[in-house]
Amino acid sequence: MTTAQRDVVVKEAVGAAVPADPRERERLRRRLARRRGGGWWPYLFLAPWFVGLFGLTIYPMLDSLYLSFTDFDLLTEAQWVGTDNYERMFADDPVFWDSVHATLVYVLVSVPLKLALALGVAMLLNRDLKGIGLYRAAFYLPSLLGGAVAIAIVWRQVFGGDGLFNDFLAWFGIEGQDWISSPDTALYTLVLLAVWQFGTPMVIFLAGLKQLPKDVYEAAAIDGAGPVTRFFKITLPLLTPIVFFNVVLQIIDAFKTFTPAFVISNGSGGPLNSTMLYSLYLYKKGFTDLQMGYASALAWVLFLVIAGFTAVNFIASRYWVHYDD
Repeated sequence: MTTAQRDVVVKEAVGAAVPADPRERERLRRRLARRRGGGWWPYLFLAPWFVGLFGLTIYPMLDSLYLSFTDFDLLTEAQWVGTDNYERMFADDPVFWDSVHATLVYVLVSVPLKLALALGVAMLLNRDLKGIGLYRAAFYLPSLLGGAVAIAIVWRQVFGGDGLFNDFLAWFGIEGQDWISSPDTALYTLVLLAVWQFGTPMVIFLAGLKQLPKDVYEAAAIDGAGPVTRFFKITLPLLTPIVFFNVVLQIIDAFKTFTPAFVISNGSGGPLNSTMLYSLYLYKKGFTDLQMGYASALAWVLFLVIAGFTAVNFIASRYWVHYDD
Protein backbone atom coordinates (compact mmCIF):
# COMPACT_ATOMS: atom_id res chain seq x y z
CA MET A 1 0.00 0.00 0.00
CA THR A 2 1.38 3.40 -0.97
CA THR A 3 1.59 6.40 1.35
CA ALA A 4 -1.33 8.11 -0.42
CA GLN A 5 -3.49 5.01 -0.01
CA ARG A 6 -2.63 4.77 3.69
CA ASP A 7 -3.59 8.45 4.10
CA VAL A 8 -6.97 7.78 2.50
CA VAL A 9 -7.56 4.87 4.91
CA VAL A 10 -6.63 7.05 7.89
CA LYS A 11 -8.87 9.89 6.70
CA GLU A 12 -11.83 7.52 6.33
CA ALA A 13 -11.19 6.10 9.80
CA VAL A 14 -10.95 9.42 11.67
CA GLY A 15 -13.37 11.37 9.49
CA ALA A 16 -10.99 14.31 9.24
CA ALA A 17 -8.09 15.57 7.22
CA VAL A 18 -4.76 13.83 7.59
CA PRO A 19 -2.12 15.92 9.46
CA ALA A 20 0.52 17.43 7.23
CA ASP A 21 3.38 16.55 9.56
CA PRO A 22 4.69 13.04 8.68
CA ARG A 23 5.39 12.29 12.34
CA GLU A 24 1.84 13.22 13.31
CA ARG A 25 0.48 11.03 10.52
CA GLU A 26 2.60 8.11 11.72
CA ARG A 27 1.42 8.52 15.33
CA LEU A 28 -2.19 8.71 14.13
CA ARG A 29 -1.77 5.52 12.10
CA ARG A 30 -0.28 3.73 15.10
CA ARG A 31 -3.17 4.80 17.33
CA LEU A 32 -5.65 3.54 14.77
CA ALA A 33 -3.76 0.25 14.46
CA ARG A 34 -3.84 -0.22 18.25
CA ARG A 35 -7.53 0.64 18.27
CA ARG A 36 -8.31 -1.93 15.58
CA GLY A 37 -6.18 -4.57 17.34
CA GLY A 38 -7.76 -4.02 20.73
CA GLY A 39 -4.64 -2.58 22.35
CA TRP A 40 -3.29 -4.57 25.26
CA TRP A 41 -6.58 -6.23 26.20
CA PRO A 42 -6.04 -9.43 24.16
CA TYR A 43 -2.64 -9.95 25.79
CA LEU A 44 -4.15 -9.34 29.22
CA PHE A 45 -6.74 -12.07 28.70
CA LEU A 46 -4.06 -14.40 27.31
CA ALA A 47 -1.75 -13.75 30.27
CA PRO A 48 -2.95 -16.76 32.37
CA TRP A 49 -2.30 -19.06 29.42
CA PHE A 50 1.18 -17.61 28.90
CA VAL A 51 1.92 -18.03 32.62
CA GLY A 52 0.89 -21.68 32.41
CA LEU A 53 2.84 -22.24 29.18
CA PHE A 54 6.11 -20.84 30.48
CA GLY A 55 5.72 -21.75 34.16
CA LEU A 56 4.23 -25.24 33.85
CA THR A 57 5.53 -26.46 30.49
CA ILE A 58 8.55 -24.69 29.01
CA TYR A 59 10.46 -24.02 32.24
CA PRO A 60 10.00 -27.59 33.64
CA MET A 61 11.09 -29.03 30.28
CA LEU A 62 14.25 -26.91 30.20
CA ASP A 63 14.96 -27.72 33.84
CA SER A 64 14.52 -31.42 33.10
CA LEU A 65 16.90 -31.11 30.16
CA TYR A 66 19.53 -29.58 32.46
CA LEU A 67 18.97 -32.26 35.12
CA SER A 68 19.47 -35.00 32.52
CA PHE A 69 23.15 -33.99 32.45
CA THR A 70 23.52 -34.08 36.24
CA ASP A 71 23.61 -36.46 39.17
CA PHE A 72 20.63 -35.35 41.25
CA ASP A 73 18.92 -37.25 44.09
CA LEU A 74 16.27 -34.65 45.14
CA LEU A 75 18.05 -34.18 48.48
CA THR A 76 21.39 -32.64 47.56
CA GLU A 77 22.56 -30.15 44.97
CA ALA A 78 22.75 -31.41 41.39
CA GLN A 79 26.26 -32.30 40.19
CA TRP A 80 27.13 -31.87 36.51
CA VAL A 81 28.17 -35.20 34.93
CA GLY A 82 27.83 -34.38 31.24
CA THR A 83 26.57 -37.23 29.08
CA ASP A 84 27.23 -39.94 31.69
CA ASN A 85 23.51 -40.63 32.18
CA TYR A 86 22.97 -41.22 28.46
CA GLU A 87 26.11 -43.35 28.11
CA ARG A 88 25.07 -45.45 31.09
CA MET A 89 21.57 -45.79 29.67
CA PHE A 90 22.60 -47.21 26.32
CA ALA A 91 25.78 -49.08 27.30
CA ASP A 92 25.46 -50.23 30.91
CA ASP A 93 21.80 -50.66 31.84
CA PRO A 94 20.19 -53.98 30.82
CA VAL A 95 16.92 -53.08 32.57
CA PHE A 96 16.61 -50.09 30.26
CA TRP A 97 16.65 -52.39 27.25
CA ASP A 98 14.13 -54.71 28.96
CA SER A 99 11.80 -51.73 29.35
CA VAL A 100 12.33 -50.70 25.73
CA HIS A 101 11.49 -54.22 24.53
CA ALA A 102 8.39 -54.50 26.72
CA THR A 103 7.15 -51.06 25.67
CA LEU A 104 7.66 -51.67 21.95
CA VAL A 105 5.83 -55.00 22.13
CA TYR A 106 3.04 -53.34 24.10
CA VAL A 107 2.69 -50.48 21.57
CA LEU A 108 2.99 -52.58 18.41
CA VAL A 109 0.46 -55.17 19.59
CA SER A 110 -2.09 -53.13 21.56
CA VAL A 111 -2.52 -50.18 19.19
CA PRO A 112 -3.49 -52.14 16.02
CA LEU A 113 -5.78 -54.46 17.99
CA LYS A 114 -7.48 -51.56 19.77
CA LEU A 115 -8.04 -49.61 16.54
CA ALA A 116 -9.32 -52.67 14.68
CA LEU A 117 -11.79 -53.45 17.45
CA ALA A 118 -12.82 -49.80 17.73
CA LEU A 119 -13.52 -49.55 13.99
CA GLY A 120 -15.47 -52.83 13.96
CA VAL A 121 -17.67 -51.81 16.88
CA ALA A 122 -18.16 -48.33 15.41
CA MET A 123 -19.46 -49.86 12.18
CA LEU A 124 -21.86 -52.05 14.15
CA LEU A 125 -23.13 -49.04 16.10
CA ASN A 126 -23.50 -46.87 13.00
CA ARG A 127 -27.15 -47.79 12.69
CA ASP A 128 -30.45 -46.07 13.37
CA LEU A 129 -31.83 -48.57 15.85
CA LYS A 130 -33.96 -48.11 18.94
CA GLY A 131 -31.80 -47.66 22.03
CA ILE A 132 -28.57 -47.39 20.03
CA GLY A 133 -27.42 -44.51 22.24
CA LEU A 134 -27.45 -46.82 25.25
CA TYR A 135 -25.24 -49.34 23.47
CA ARG A 136 -22.81 -46.60 22.43
CA ALA A 137 -22.55 -45.39 26.03
CA ALA A 138 -22.03 -48.95 27.27
CA PHE A 139 -19.17 -49.56 24.84
CA TYR A 140 -17.57 -46.23 25.72
CA LEU A 141 -17.71 -46.89 29.46
CA PRO A 142 -14.45 -48.94 29.64
CA SER A 143 -12.50 -45.93 28.39
CA LEU A 144 -13.77 -43.94 31.36
CA LEU A 145 -12.90 -46.68 33.86
CA GLY A 146 -9.92 -48.44 32.29
CA GLY A 147 -7.26 -46.04 33.55
CA ALA A 148 -8.41 -46.26 37.16
CA VAL A 149 -6.39 -48.04 39.81
CA ALA A 150 -9.46 -50.03 40.86
CA ILE A 151 -9.85 -51.53 37.38
CA ALA A 152 -6.19 -52.54 37.31
CA ILE A 153 -6.65 -54.29 40.67
CA VAL A 154 -9.71 -56.13 39.34
CA TRP A 155 -7.73 -57.08 36.21
CA ARG A 156 -5.00 -58.56 38.39
CA GLN A 157 -7.59 -60.68 40.19
CA VAL A 158 -9.26 -61.81 36.96
CA PHE A 159 -6.00 -63.16 35.49
CA GLY A 160 -4.58 -64.52 38.74
CA GLY A 161 -4.18 -68.20 39.48
CA ASP A 162 -7.67 -68.41 41.02
CA GLY A 163 -9.18 -65.75 38.82
CA LEU A 164 -12.31 -65.65 36.72
CA PHE A 165 -10.44 -66.29 33.48
CA ASN A 166 -9.23 -69.67 34.72
CA ASP A 167 -12.76 -70.47 35.93
CA PHE A 168 -13.99 -69.72 32.41
CA LEU A 169 -11.35 -72.01 30.88
CA ALA A 170 -12.28 -74.76 33.32
CA TRP A 171 -15.74 -74.98 31.73
CA PHE A 172 -14.03 -76.25 28.58
CA GLY A 173 -11.69 -78.59 30.42
CA ILE A 174 -8.67 -76.31 29.98
CA GLU A 175 -6.29 -75.97 32.88
CA GLY A 176 -5.30 -72.37 33.43
CA GLN A 177 -2.28 -70.76 35.07
CA ASP A 178 -1.33 -67.60 36.92
CA TRP A 179 -1.22 -65.36 33.86
CA ILE A 180 0.08 -62.39 35.85
CA SER A 181 3.03 -64.32 37.31
CA SER A 182 4.22 -65.84 34.04
CA PRO A 183 6.88 -63.86 32.11
CA ASP A 184 5.45 -65.22 28.87
CA THR A 185 1.91 -63.91 29.41
CA ALA A 186 2.05 -61.06 31.95
CA LEU A 187 2.63 -58.35 29.34
CA TYR A 188 -0.28 -59.58 27.23
CA THR A 189 -2.69 -59.11 30.13
CA LEU A 190 -1.74 -55.42 29.93
CA VAL A 191 -2.34 -55.54 26.18
CA LEU A 192 -5.83 -56.96 26.76
CA LEU A 193 -6.58 -54.21 29.26
CA ALA A 194 -5.49 -51.59 26.71
CA VAL A 195 -7.60 -53.15 23.94
CA TRP A 196 -10.61 -53.27 26.28
CA GLN A 197 -10.39 -49.47 26.51
CA PHE A 198 -11.36 -48.96 22.86
CA GLY A 199 -14.15 -46.46 23.56
CA THR A 200 -12.35 -43.23 22.67
CA PRO A 201 -11.18 -44.26 19.16
CA MET A 202 -14.57 -45.92 18.65
CA VAL A 203 -16.38 -42.62 19.20
CA ILE A 204 -14.00 -40.85 16.81
CA PHE A 205 -14.51 -43.55 14.16
CA LEU A 206 -18.26 -43.33 14.64
CA ALA A 207 -18.18 -39.58 14.07
CA GLY A 208 -16.22 -40.16 10.87
CA LEU A 209 -18.61 -42.83 9.63
CA LYS A 210 -21.52 -40.43 10.10
CA GLN A 211 -19.90 -38.03 7.61
CA LEU A 212 -19.44 -40.53 4.77
CA PRO A 213 -21.68 -39.82 1.74
CA LYS A 214 -24.45 -42.40 1.35
CA ASP A 215 -24.81 -41.88 -2.39
CA VAL A 216 -21.37 -43.41 -2.93
CA TYR A 217 -22.48 -46.62 -1.18
CA GLU A 218 -25.71 -46.67 -3.17
CA ALA A 219 -23.82 -46.35 -6.44
CA ALA A 220 -21.40 -49.12 -5.41
CA ALA A 221 -24.29 -51.42 -4.43
CA ILE A 222 -25.93 -50.83 -7.83
CA ASP A 223 -22.64 -51.79 -9.48
CA GLY A 224 -22.68 -55.06 -7.55
CA ALA A 225 -20.06 -54.31 -4.88
CA GLY A 226 -20.46 -56.48 -1.79
CA PRO A 227 -19.95 -55.43 1.86
CA VAL A 228 -16.28 -56.43 1.92
CA THR A 229 -15.53 -54.59 -1.32
CA ARG A 230 -17.38 -51.49 -0.12
CA PHE A 231 -15.39 -51.52 3.12
CA PHE A 232 -11.97 -51.74 1.48
CA LYS A 233 -12.75 -49.58 -1.55
CA ILE A 234 -14.97 -46.89 0.01
CA THR A 235 -15.14 -46.90 3.81
CA LEU A 236 -11.49 -47.40 4.63
CA PRO A 237 -10.07 -44.91 2.05
CA LEU A 238 -12.56 -42.22 3.13
CA LEU A 239 -11.75 -42.86 6.79
CA THR A 240 -7.97 -42.66 6.41
CA PRO A 241 -7.76 -39.14 7.96
CA ILE A 242 -9.63 -40.47 11.02
CA VAL A 243 -7.45 -43.59 11.11
CA PHE A 244 -4.34 -41.42 10.96
CA PHE A 245 -5.60 -39.22 13.80
CA ASN A 246 -6.37 -42.24 15.98
CA VAL A 247 -3.03 -43.91 15.19
CA VAL A 248 -1.05 -40.85 16.29
CA LEU A 249 -3.03 -40.39 19.50
CA GLN A 250 -3.04 -44.05 20.47
CA ILE A 251 0.70 -44.52 19.88
CA ILE A 252 1.49 -41.53 22.09
CA ASP A 253 -0.91 -42.77 24.76
CA ALA A 254 0.52 -46.31 24.65
CA PHE A 255 4.09 -45.10 25.11
CA LYS A 256 3.00 -43.20 28.25
CA THR A 257 1.14 -46.12 29.88
CA PHE A 258 1.98 -46.35 33.56
CA THR A 259 -0.89 -47.16 35.95
CA PRO A 260 -1.81 -50.70 34.76
CA ALA A 261 1.82 -51.85 34.75
CA PHE A 262 2.44 -50.34 38.18
CA VAL A 263 -0.66 -51.84 39.82
CA ILE A 264 -0.63 -55.26 38.18
CA SER A 265 3.08 -55.83 38.92
CA ASN A 266 2.91 -54.21 42.37
CA GLY A 267 5.35 -51.59 41.13
CA SER A 268 8.11 -54.12 40.38
CA GLY A 269 7.71 -54.52 36.63
CA GLY A 270 7.92 -58.26 37.09
CA PRO A 271 8.03 -61.08 36.59
CA LEU A 272 11.56 -60.85 35.14
CA ASN A 273 10.90 -57.28 33.93
CA SER A 274 8.27 -58.57 31.52
CA THR A 275 5.87 -55.74 32.47
CA MET A 276 8.58 -53.11 32.99
CA LEU A 277 7.08 -50.51 30.68
CA TYR A 278 9.23 -47.46 30.01
CA SER A 279 7.16 -45.05 32.11
CA LEU A 280 7.25 -47.45 35.05
CA TYR A 281 11.03 -47.74 34.81
CA LEU A 282 11.32 -43.95 34.62
CA TYR A 283 9.18 -43.63 37.76
CA LYS A 284 11.23 -46.22 39.64
CA LYS A 285 14.50 -44.47 38.83
CA GLY A 286 13.19 -41.06 39.76
CA PHE A 287 11.04 -41.67 42.83
CA THR A 288 12.15 -45.05 44.18
CA ASP A 289 15.90 -44.94 43.56
CA LEU A 290 16.00 -41.10 43.79
CA GLN A 291 18.09 -40.91 40.61
CA MET A 292 16.28 -37.88 39.26
CA GLY A 293 19.07 -36.91 36.85
CA TYR A 294 18.97 -40.35 35.25
CA ALA A 295 15.15 -40.27 35.21
CA SER A 296 15.27 -36.91 33.42
CA ALA A 297 17.53 -38.44 30.77
CA LEU A 298 15.05 -41.31 30.41
CA ALA A 299 12.22 -38.81 30.01
CA TRP A 300 14.01 -36.96 27.22
CA VAL A 301 14.74 -40.18 25.37
CA LEU A 302 11.05 -41.05 25.61
CA PHE A 303 10.14 -37.59 24.33
CA LEU A 304 12.44 -38.00 21.32
CA VAL A 305 11.13 -41.51 20.57
CA ILE A 306 7.51 -40.31 20.64
CA ALA A 307 8.44 -37.32 18.47
CA GLY A 308 10.20 -39.67 16.05
CA PHE A 309 7.21 -42.02 15.77
CA THR A 310 4.91 -39.04 15.25
CA ALA A 311 7.16 -37.58 12.55
CA VAL A 312 7.32 -40.93 10.75
CA ASN A 313 3.52 -41.16 10.85
CA PHE A 314 3.15 -37.69 9.35
CA ILE A 315 5.67 -38.42 6.60
CA ALA A 316 4.09 -41.79 5.78
CA SER A 317 0.60 -40.27 5.79
CA ARG A 318 1.37 -38.61 2.45
CA TYR A 319 1.17 -42.04 0.80
CA TRP A 320 -1.94 -43.54 2.39
CA VAL A 321 -4.11 -40.78 3.88
CA HIS A 322 -6.68 -39.45 1.38
CA TYR A 323 -8.23 -36.02 1.91
CA ASP A 324 -11.02 -34.35 -0.09
CA ASP A 325 -8.54 -32.61 -2.38
